[in-house]
Amino acid sequence: MGWDAGPGPASDGPHALAGRWTAALTGGARDHVVPMSAEETRLLLTELAGEFEAAAHTPEPTARIAELGAELARSHFVGDEVLGRSIAVLGGHFGAAGGIPPDRLADLLGAFASGYIRTFRGWLLAEQESVRAAEIVARRSVEQQLRASEARLRAVFTQAGIGTGLSDLTGRIIEVNTAFAAMLGYLPTEMCELSVTDLVHPDDDRGMWDLYVALLRGDHDNVQLEKAYLHRDGHTVWTNLNVSLIRDEHGDPQYTLVLVEDISEWRALRERLNYRAHHDQLTGLPNRSRFIDALAAAFADTTATFGLCYVDLDHFKFVNDTFGHAIGDALLVQAAARLSACATRPGQLVARMGGDEFVILVPQSADGDDVAEFAQTVLDAFARPFDVHGHHLSVTTSIGVMEGRAEHTSADELLQAADTTMYWAKAAGRGRYAVFDADRGRREHTRTELSAAMPAALTRGELFLDYQPIVALADQRMVAVEALVRWRHPDLGVLTPAQFVDLAEDNGHIGALGALVLERACRDSHHWHDRYPDRAPTVSVNVSAAEVADPTWLDRVQHVIADTGIPPGSLQLELTERAFMQTSGRPLEALRTLAALGVHIAIDDFGTGYSNLAYLSQLPLDVIKLAGPFVHRIRTPDAVSPTDVLVLESIIELSHALGFTVTAECVETRYQANRLHDLGCDTAQGWLFHRPMPIDRVTDLLAGRSPAPPQRAARSRAAPTGQ
Repeated sequence: MGWDAGPGPASDGPHALAGRWTAALTGGARDHVVPMSAEETRLLLTELAGEFEAAAHTPEPTARIAELGAELARSHFVGDEVLGRSIAVLGGHFGAAGGIPPDRLADLLGAFASGYIRTFRGWLLAEQESVRAAEIVARRSVEQQLRASEARLRAVFTQAGIGTGLSDLTGRIIEVNTAFAAMLGYLPTEMCELSVTDLVHPDDDRGMWDLYVALLRGDHDNVQLEKAYLHRDGHTVWTNLNVSLIRDEHGDPQYTLVLVEDISEWRALRERLNYRAHHDQLTGLPNRSRFIDALAAAFADTTATFGLCYVDLDHFKFVNDTFGHAIGDALLVQAAARLSACATRPGQLVARMGGDEFVILVPQSADGDDVAEFAQTVLDAFARPFDVHGHHLSVTTSIGVMEGRAEHTSADELLQAADTTMYWAKAAGRGRYAVFDADRGRREHTRTELSAAMPAALTRGELFLDYQPIVALADQRMVAVEALVRWRHPDLGVLTPAQFVDLAEDNGHIGALGALVLERACRDSHHWHDRYPDRAPTVSVNVSAAEVADPTWLDRVQHVIADTGIPPGSLQLELTERAFMQTSGRPLEALRTLAALGVHIAIDDFGTGYSNLAYLSQLPLDVIKLAGPFVHRIRTPDAVSPTDVLVLESIIELSHALGFTVTAECVETRYQANRLHDLGCDTAQGWLFHRPMPIDRVTDLLAGRSPAPPQRAARSRAAPTGQ
């Protein structure tokens, strides 16, 4: 076209923008008049460019931007391409690197065009009004002036760069200028053979023509909207249409005057920017923003029933790390295509949420099985390997399925639930779908809240210890207590270790929790040793594999023992069987160091893990604690079997042969206690003897202020002193 409307960085400033604007309006071939010198033009456009840029970054820029368009028109820059070239330069400048969001930039350019057209139209209408005024005031005396004014108006009408047309109330086109006719591929005389209804476009809203009829009735004086016209060669021309009603001397509607500006390029730019804002650049799928909008629209119908499938590619990071991001991106494109091929029913929408995560909106029918069926369809589609640049990749998906009604949930809750359920599918083994379960969701939510509240709970004193006595089966004497941590939660009440210890391990707080339990237990032990040195019980503290693996753990335990002044032999550390199997190297040496100091080491829940008795001989163990399920099998005479008794007897005998004592957990019946005693078990704990209790009740037991459980004559060997 002979001029450069290409984008330039916004950082060039108003002068650079004004230079490109001046070149666009004054350089190359043009069909409009430049009403001032090049220097005057540059100064004017520099001022307008600076004010445009300043106004664009204000909260309410529309009115000021429209005034800038009006100023350009008032400066007599009129012609076929003035507004179009100006919009192209401004859009290119601010759209490339101006920091202005696409939707906002489109609004600003629309305001500029509106101000320009409105001012130009006002001038035309003012000219017409002067004609009418001259006719009313002194028709005969100013006839010559009227003809001159009409001639000027005719020249402006004919030569204006903005499309202009006049029609009567029947819709017959009376006159159009060259710009309007050329815009649609006609000659002016050819367009005058048409009527307004011949210019209907398939994209016209019915409301548009209802508005036109209201204008003809005189309900409105002016209407402004965007309208599509069919060009003579068949393509669509988008315009900014300004329709004004012309009334006769009695105020009755007589004609309609239209001003038409071709905004096809500007609209195409707006649509491209809007597409980029709402679609993923890699896959072409709707992006997260577009999906959220669609989900919100679905929730507008409170009676609607629909669901979500939250899809994640399994082991996608492995593909990226092994084959590179180019292969990973190509895999995502193919995965998007397969998902789109699955979503063939009306209303189904596939979107990429980011990374390797996708989500599908699935409207449901009355039977309610649509979402789960769709999830299975996706799994089947991904059962086929992908061929990505010569690499055959087998990639499965984990899918979270969430179903619901709009009236029972919110868009955010639905999306969050689907996301959470996807991780359930991954935890269950991947390559499957999981359906949201409200009860599990509430439990997960509670766990999340507990995890977040744990650091504060550790510092606010919400954690405390109960103790469960461990008694010698020979004489029912309390020889040890197991420290059991509790959490006095302000909302949920008292929580047991099963409800939060695993969380502490998962979120990295197990070290702080274990240190708190160890220090308090040792201080309580010191208290008992001070008051009852001859019968103070051994204090048994549970320890996780993660704690033992901490290089600072050994020093911390030794420091607590020294700081509290308790005999090392009065402390017992319990690790689960599985934790012992994960302990080697430095952690195992730490346990041996503590054992050498006299600290008792116990293996907890024996029989629930590897049950490798041969390996136990290599560990610095003192005590084997039989897991509850073993003890439960001999709860009553009717429940016991010879095999169960034989297994227990074998474990107890082998433990003794290795030099260990044996403690039975979860003893609840007298029959269990008697059989364990007969089998040679040394000590036991459980509700038959004592439930977990606070420190003052343990003190009462030591002082003899609480009744001891019934005793039975000793038959097995006694537990070591202090055990």
